[in-house]
Amino acid sequence: MMWSLFLAAALATAPSPAPAGSLAPDSRCFELRTYTAAPGKLDALHARFRDHTSGLFRKHGMAVVGYWVPKDKGADNTLVYMLAYPDCAARDKAWEAFRADPEWVQVREASEKDGKLVEKVDSVLMKATDYSPLK
Repeated sequence: MMWSLFLAAALATAPSPAPAGSLAPDSRCFELRTYTAAPGKLDALHARFRDHTSGLFRKHGMAVVGYWVPKDKGADNTLVYMLAYPDCAARDKAWEAFRADPEWVQVREASEKDGKLVEKVDSVLMKATDYSPLK
């Protein structure tokens, strides 16, 4: 009895996929990433992206859509950015290659010699709707 109640509750709260009719069949895979910087490390995180990470993303086929900071809440410790990939399998391969890249390993280690720059990473994978101007 308890197990069936648990299963029913889990199914009721599980996210449901978007209706197939609303998805663009030719959509790329988009990834919205939100980084919460360690206290006092946001400027160093911006520098790492500006000077190294963006170029490494391009090297590994990760298209940068844009970088943003919140206007209000989180402006002192948050970086938000979006990447695009041909599909989600390409995303997985790109991140695997990026993380293994000796240049990235060196950049990360050098930039974090005085402590980690990022406390938390949130990632959301997205597909465009059929009415989205960006696919």
